[in-house]
Amino acid sequence: MTAQELKEKFISFFVKKRHKKLPNVSLVPENDPTALFINSGMHPLVPYLLGEPHPLGKRLVSNQRCLRTQDIDEVRNMMHLTFFEMLGNWSLGDYWKKEAIEWSWEFLIKELRLEPKRISVTCFAGDKDTPKDEEAAKVWQKIGIPKQRIYFLGKKDNWWAVGETGPCGPDTEMFYDTGKKKCGPKCRPGDNCGKYFEMWNDVFMEFDRLPNGKLEKLKQQNIDTGMGVERTTAMLQGKDDVYQTELFTSITQTIEKISGKKYQGKNKKSMRIIADHLRAASFAIGDGVMSSNVEAGYIVRRLIRRAVRYGRPLQINKPFLAKIAEEIIDQYSGEYFHLKKNKSKIIRELSAEEERFNKSLERGLREIEKYKVLNGKSAFYLYETYGFPLEMTQEIAQERGQKIKKGVFEKEFKKHQELSKKGVETKFAGGLADHSEEVTKLHTTTHLLHQALRDVLGDHVQQVGSNITPKRLRFDFTHPEKLTEAQMKKVEKIMNEKIKANLLVKIKTMTLAEAKKKGALAFFGEKYSDKVKVYMIGGYSQEVCGGPHVKSTKEIGRVKIIKEKAVGAGRRRIYAQLAHGS
Repeated sequence: MTAQELKEKFISFFVKKRHKKLPNVSLVPENDPTALFINSGMHPLVPYLLGEPHPLGKRLVSNQRCLRTQDIDEVRNMMHLTFFEMLGNWSLGDYWKKEAIEWSWEFLIKELRLEPKRISVTCFAGDKDTPKDEEAAKVWQKIGIPKQRIYFLGKKDNWWAVGETGPCGPDTEMFYDTGKKKCGPKCRPGDNCGKYFEMWNDVFMEFDRLPNGKLEKLKQQNIDTGMGVERTTAMLQGKDDVYQTELFTSITQTIEKISGKKYQGKNKKSMRIIADHLRAASFAIGDGVMSSNVEAGYIVRRLIRRAVRYGRPLQINKPFLAKIAEEIIDQYSGEYFHLKKNKSKIIRELSAEEERFNKSLERGLREIEKYKVLNGKSAFYLYETYGFPLEMTQEIAQERGQKIKKGVFEKEFKKHQELSKKGVETKFAGGLADHSEEVTKLHTTTHLLHQALRDVLGDHVQQVGSNITPKRLRFDFTHPEKLTEAQMKKVEKIMNEKIKANLLVKIKTMTLAEAKKKGALAFFGEKYSDKVKVYMIGGYSQEVCGGPHVKSTKEIGRVKIIKEKAVGAGRRRIYAQLAHGS
């Protein structure tokens, strides 16, 4: 079965079960300052898991592009990816464990035609906060899974959460026996030995973890499932290497042609990293993320530079990213038209970053001449500062008759990794689950700001991004020049007048066409479903949005614009905050 067939079967199956299909949205999260990228199919749905009604109803299904970077250094492995597609189905307070499990079983057996005897499952073993999930286990037994193929595991394996706070709950995971021999007497699903392949995860999301760590029941019981397209395709094709499926073969073949080497032996690691990282970077750039030294841009830069670096072991000594990116774009443009639309931008950005990094490597070569003795610490400094590959430093050291202790380098690298990972974990904690009072006020404020900017500057102003924390809002919009002091004051004055007027915030669900006909602002094309929610602030502002919002503008208090600056050609950025005590 091809990946395309898998995706079509999954969507079709759940549409027949009265699920509505969600759009495959941008990798860049909307109004979520705590996440760099969309990292799961459910990521855009957090407000609805918390109880906000979704415009398409209570049953949803999607195939969502995702990007995860917490384990970027593991991509040398056969199944690990930074960019991937995730299939999922959701119940927002509708069906529960019985239906979710029965439909999972039906899809695996009837649609994918897997052998029932080779399927094992895991369920939550329980702890001091939450009881053992006997309910899920009983449903599996009733379906026909014997007790000996039902494993109870702890929170590390069978508990899923959005972040440190927010929606969470126990899950049940489905595994397929690959036929490989047991790795030992304790070999079981979930131990990553390669015998049992994890196919699908059904999460029973019924709790909200509060900032104090306590679990509170959500307003509704939710189902959230996830099936990785690439990994499942490999399993269905009897392959234990995602890079040997049709999703990657043309990409690896292009790398083979450029390098003159085959996808085999020690070349596999480099080719996997190049293929994965360029696919991820191409999609991220296509969604508007340019390489930089901060946040999402830094991830894109790191992906690109890592791809360039792993061209060295393949002895690729000329610019090569553009050719591989062209293959990626051509392969995926059928489903992801925005890649074709942004092809020249993607190629240009990759090539420019490749050139910058090659110059950085040249500086590293000059820097290396300053060292009389090369060791683990200096090797790590060169890696961290110039992106200079350890392998190259080792080669130069060997030529000098010196030896680098890899253990010292790895110790320094591990310290660096732990700091980076800590930062990423902090970034991903909470996410869209942050519906705090301050965030809610600022979210509504962005609507007032958007309309006030259009009033002052003209209708060419369009929102192109926003970022909200409890302390401030950041709003990106189209405008060709710097705002004058008078324009800034006028925008701020309009916003505070509307806040003082105590305008009611109303919500109405309608089709996107109806919303636009009524004059509602909607500038994020592909992010919207056929049905959308329109938030109306008095008779002043109408905008398509997912929430959260205050009930009336008076709740906001007062707003102060902090600063305004350029963020690219024809784009400006405004920072504003609530003016407490004013």
